[in-house]
Amino acid sequence: MATACAQPEYDIDVFVRGLAKPIPISLAGYSGEVLQVLKFDLEIAGFKMAGESEAQYILTGSNNDQVEGKLVDNINKTTKFAKAFTGGSMRTRAHALADEVVLAVTGHPGIARTKIAFKVARNQTSEICVADYDGHNAILVTADQSIVAAPSWVPGRRVLYYTTYKFGNPDIVSHDLDTAERKIIARYGGSNISPAPSPDGRQVAMILSKSGSPDLFVANADGSGLRQLTQTREDESSPCWSPDGRWICFAGKTAEGRRFLAKVSPNGGPVQRISISDVINPSEPDWSPDGKWIAFTSQMRDFNICIVPSSGGEARILASGEDPSWAPNSRTMIFTRRGTGGKRSLSLLDVPTKQSKDIPQNLGVCTQPSWSR
Repeated sequence: MATACAQPEYDIDVFVRGLAKPIPISLAGYSGEVLQVLKFDLEIAGFKMAGESEAQYILTGSNNDQVEGKLVDNINKTTKFAKAFTGGSMRTRAHALADEVVLAVTGHPGIARTKIAFKVARNQTSEICVADYDGHNAILVTADQSIVAAPSWVPGRRVLYYTTYKFGNPDIVSHDLDTAERKIIARYGGSNISPAPSPDGRQVAMILSKSGSPDLFVANADGSGLRQLTQTREDESSPCWSPDGRWICFAGKTAEGRRFLAKVSPNGGPVQRISISDVINPSEPDWSPDGKWIAFTSQMRDFNICIVPSSGGEARILASGEDPSWAPNSRTMIFTRRGTGGKRSLSLLDVPTKQSKDIPQNLGVCTQPSWSR
């Protein structure tokens, strides 16, 4: 009989070093697409498939006209839930069941029904794409036939910010996915790149070169009220917000060309460096929704996904890749992985267990993912 697996709040060693053990679960009664979806969702949530005798939890059910599920704790023989899921496609119902399992076992909402946005490159052009978190139901939301970059979600809304070259210059736009309305947010001389909406959606940070070198600016959500936060000869890049909206983290550069992470208040003031040990050249930061971590790309000999406490300290390498983006659960990441011959694809990572899965995509070269929150 299996023994119980503790579900603590992960300390830095467990969380960063991948010391958490996957939770063994047994599935019975499912087939086809529903079975595939359940396995994918649960494994990226920190579970592993096991036989009934080794499983800590047993999920039984069916996927005929509806998706049914009964979750039993195999240790104390108690039923966690018994539910039927209707509405939407069978795939959607399977995602809903997986989320119910995650909530029942961990006490935290699942992520199986969340969305991602990313850049798809084809030949000399690129477009913005939105999909389910696992890459399915992908839809191209632009048809600019030019270059786009760095999509970023407005928290709690179906709105994206990104850069497009459609109008002959790298301009920042907002894009309402429900109405398809696009609005120009920044169209200054030079580059207008890397937009990052604030947690409350009322402001947007961005990198503009209107004053010379690329510097960090912040504005109201519609682009008005522009304020410059940095003024250096070197370039700043990749802003992101702390979840409480008090700080904007970004990558700066020394006069010698080395990258570092720093933060500044959106109201202005002194720039504060974030101390990072054991890795160099950090860039592309993303602040976890719970405020505890900053994920980033470290460029040494290779590109690596790293994590550091948001207050600074010892960094750890999690995987080979770049462009990290946190899921709403502050546990899972999506990032860009470089494969054979430099080909890039999107990959999901469960940080505590280090379990990962590549996202199947036939759209083109997929990079710069952003997870909706």
